[in-house]
Amino acid sequence: MKKCVFAGTFDPFTIGHFDTVGKALALFDEVVVAVAENKSKRQMFSIGERVEMARAVFRSEPRVRVVAWDGVIVDLLEKEHTPFYVRGLRNTVDFEYETADFYASRDLSGELIELYIPAEQKYCHVSSTLVKNCIAFGKPFEDYVPKAVADYLNAKRGLHV
Repeated sequence: MKKCVFAGTFDPFTIGHFDTVGKALALFDEVVVAVAENKSKRQMFSIGERVEMARAVFRSEPRVRVVAWDGVIVDLLEKEHTPFYVRGLRNTVDFEYETADFYASRDLSGELIELYIPAEQKYCHVSSTLVKNCIAFGKPFEDYVPKAVADYLNAKRGLHV
């Protein structure tokens, strides 16, 4: 069985993230979505909320497993017994960041195989930051997140916009 890890803060999980997982499922038997703590970012949603949202998105997809992770990615890859790490790319800024991160991670584990999946053009502007800004300023965010995330935010956070 081939499996990969797709990690991010997913604060919150967007339609771009959903699209990346869908493409990874075309290549792998299982995708582990790792909701990560990022000590250099301030998250709007707790890790518990972010895990709950991601699990709601994939509730009916048995080939996706959502986990919380607070560590370096190479340790998670080792724990999951896979070298495959999927990254979604929207633009050249993402490419430069991910490439630098790849080389740093590669120094920690020579087993790492990183796969870049480019975003569809219609999702290139979508980011968790965009969603958080919409929420903060009371603007519609539903078009940027999967329905399960919109439903969660509207029900749990009272963010009807």
